[in-house]
Amino acid sequence: MRPTTAFAAIVALLAALGLAGPAAAADGDASWAVGTAANDFGSDRDNYSYVLNPGGSLTDGIVITNDGTTPLHLAVYAADAFTSGEGRLDLRPKNAEAAGVGAWVRPERPDVTVEPGQSAEVPFTLTLPGDVAPGDYMGGVVTEGEGNQRHGIRIRLRVGGELKPRLSVEDVRVSYSGTSNPFGAGDASVAYTIRNTGNAILAARQEVSLSGPFGSLAVDAGKIADTPQLLPGDTWKVSVPVRGVAPVLRVAGTVALTPLLTDASNSIAPLTAVQTTAHTWTLPWALLLLLAVVCVLAVLGYRLVRRRSA
Repeated sequence: MRPTTAFAAIVALLAALGLAGPAAAADGDASWAVGTAANDFGSDRDNYSYVLNPGGSLTDGIVITNDGTTPLHLAVYAADAFTSGEGRLDLRPKNAEAAGVGAWVRPERPDVTVEPGQSAEVPFTLTLPGDVAPGDYMGGVVTEGEGNQRHGIRIRLRVGGELKPRLSVEDVRVSYSGTSNPFGAGDASVAYTIRNTGNAILAARQEVSLSGPFGSLAVDAGKIADTPQLLPGDTWKVSVPVRGVAPVLRVAGTVALTPLLTDASNSIAPLTAVQTTAHTWTLPWALLLLLAVVCVLAVLGYRLVRRRSA
């Protein structure tokens, strides 16, 4: 398969996703670097990027360079990608079950030995099942040495068909910590989970606000960083503090997400926003306690006055 215009556009898209390029590794005396093979897909590529229809197949290669002083023996395998808790895209370990790119990519051989100062190319074949669903997939080709040091190159694959980018907001929870000032405002937090329910890699712009009954006394959480790029099926947990929330008995916490899709021209397209609301009680305990004390003092004062009058 020869590169197409769509392929070139996807290469540009990788830069927007913040994916790391070829890497070098060191393990005592042994060190190595990995890079993409020079072929019809191009040379000096940072990552692999393909557009392929169901049932299609292509061949590419990974180049391993031994920069150390001793022979280097490495395992070579493919793996699926996932989003780590820190928001970085990573590749699953060798023995993890693969259901996407890791299952569809087959290196020509499972290991390679590279002499000091030499390079070796390991071809691999990517073959898609005929019934694979359209959308974005991420994985990579990995080299692994002693001590489980791993270095590889990521593969971004877009399977032809209808693209359905979608995000959902789930499990929205609002908590209120109150304030010791009877006439002051307290702090709240809004926690929620973002789920990529579509078939495209997406980030999201986030907006969080709290408001009282009938939309009164609305408070915005301020600027919130965009989410990392989420693979289809990924979730991302968020907790946002909101300052200066008046205790108006019951508040509504609203989360609005604008999905961000990086298109083939490397521009970010905001999609239709999704919104979810949850409620919580914000009882003014300090003010209620103050009123209770005032009432008790008023009753005691009234009884004292009556007793003196009697």
